Amino acid sequence: MYVELTRSVSIPNAAKLALYRKSPEYGPKILFFSGGSALRDVSRKLIEYTHNSIHIMTPFDSGGSSAVLREAFNMPAVGDIRNRLMALADQSLQGNPEVYRLFAYRLSETERPNVLQDTIDAMIGGDHPLTADIAHPMRKIIRHHLAVFNRHKPASFDLRGASIGNLVLTGGYLNYDRHLDPVIFIYSKLVQVRGTVRPIVNLPLHLAATLQSGETVIGQHRITGKSHAPISARITEISLTRSLKRLEPVSITVRNKISALIQEADLICFPMGSFFSSVLVNLLPHGVGHAVCHNPCPKVFIPNMGIDPECRDMTIVDQIQWIQRLLARDLPVMSGGMSLLDMVVLDVARSDFPSTADIDMLKSSGIRIIAADLASRERPDRIDAERLIAVLLSIC
Repeated sequence: MYVELTRSVSIPNAAKLALYRKSPEYGPKILFFSGGSALRDVSRKLIEYTHNSIHIMTPFDSGGSSAVLREAFNMPAVGDIRNRLMALADQSLQGNPEVYRLFAYRLSETERPNVLQDTIDAMIGGDHPLTADIAHPMRKIIRHHLAVFNRHKPASFDLRGASIGNLVLTGGYLNYDRHLDPVIFIYSKLVQVRGTVRPIVNLPLHLAATLQSGETVIGQHRITGKSHAPISARITEISLTRSLKRLEPVSITVRNKISALIQEADLICFPMGSFFSSVLVNLLPHGVGHAVCHNPCPKVFIPNMGIDPECRDMTIVDQIQWIQRLLARDLPVMSGGMSLLDMVVLDVARSDFPSTADIDMLKSSGIRIIAADLASRERPDRIDAERLIAVLLSIC
C-alpha cells in the first residue's frame, strides 16, 4: 500500500522505475547523508536504477579497528567509506569480486603478531591468494598502498582484527598527503563505483554528545549503544571535537566541493541509520544547511523501523525537529522558497505513527507524511531495500 503523493505522481511510479532500470547511467542524483551499514543493501540495489547517487559519509567512527588506525595516524575513519564503495561497486565487471573479497577480509583476532605480519608481507609481495587473484593495474595499486601503510605503521601497531580494505585506504590516504578524496576517486574508478562517495570533512575529528543529565559523551562508539552501554539520558546537543579524550569543540565549514554536490542533487535523503552518529552529524559543518535549503529538490526523511539506542524517548516529530534545527543553524531569517524538509516516509504499520494532530501540525509547516509498506518480510524491524528505492525513485 502506498499513498498518492500528488494528483499527477503516485508511489510507486512503475513507469519511472522501468525507465531508470533500463538506463541507470541516466538515473537521478539521490543524495544520502549517512554512515554505517544501514544503507548497504539499499546501495547494492540502487545501482540497478541509477549510477548517479551521492553518498555524504561520516568519517567519525571511533571504535573497533578504526580506533586503532585513527590513533596511529591521526586520521579520519575510513571503514564506512570502504563499505559504501564496495556496496556501490559493479560486481558484474571482471576483477571487482576479487577486490571486494580482499577489501572485506579481516585478519585473525587471535593469531600471533608475526603471523599477521607475514600475511601483510605476502599481500604486498603479491603472493597471497587474495592479491594474486586481482588483475593489473588494480593489484599493483593495492599492493603499493598496502606497502605505504606497512612502511608508516608504528612498531606497536596491533594488526589483530584489522580490515585489509581499511589498511589499503589508509596507505592511499598517506600516499596522497593525507587527503581522502584522491584515494576514494582512484578506487571508485578501479572497481567502477556506480555513484559518488565523499566524507563530509577530511579532518580527524570526533563526535560529542551532551545529555539531558549534563553528561558529555565523546566518541561515536560510546554514543551508538553497540559496543558500549546505551546512553543514559536523552541527547540535547551534538558537536565536533578535536580530541577523543576531552571536549575541544571545533567549528568547521563544509568544503565547496561538498556544497556543490548537495546543490546538484535531484533528491536529498536523511535515511535510516543511527540518527545522531550516522545522519545528523553530517549536518554539523557550517554551510550544509545553506546548501540543502537552497536546492529546490525534495528533501525526505526515512526514520528507523527498529529501536535506535541514540533516540531515547524521541518521537518521529522530535527527530524531524532535530533535522530542521541543525539545517537552520547557519541560515539567515528564512525567506520564501527555502525548504528544510518536505516529506517523511513511514511504514503504515509502525506503532509510533504520528497522531492526526501531529500530521496536521507537520502539514501546516509544509511537511507531508508518505505512508508506505516499507518493512522487510524477513525482518519487520528493518526497511526493505527494494521498497524504499521504489519510493525514492518515484518522488525524484
